[in-house]
Amino acid sequence: MRQPDDEHLSDLAARLERDDPRFARALGSGRPARPREYRRTGAWGTLTAALGLLAAGMALPEGILVAAGLVLAGIGVPLFDPHRDRPPR
Repeated sequence: MRQPDDEHLSDLAARLERDDPRFARALGSGRPARPREYRRTGAWGTLTAALGLLAAGMALPEGILVAAGLVLAGIGVPLFDPHRDRPPR
């Protein structure tokens, strides 16, 4: 026997509140915010730091700064994928 639609909706609302409380509060107030998987502030910050390290490593002939910038860029680029937390199918 199937549950009524109200129970499905309340289960969905509870799961949304548990997964992304900021988005759920904003949606409830009528001013929706971006869901967590589309917030990319950390990715932009990581790439900015990587670019800074690369520029400093080229301006000062320091291989360790260039290497650190490349590693940080390699860490930052996958952060732009909105579905990175999902397991592959």
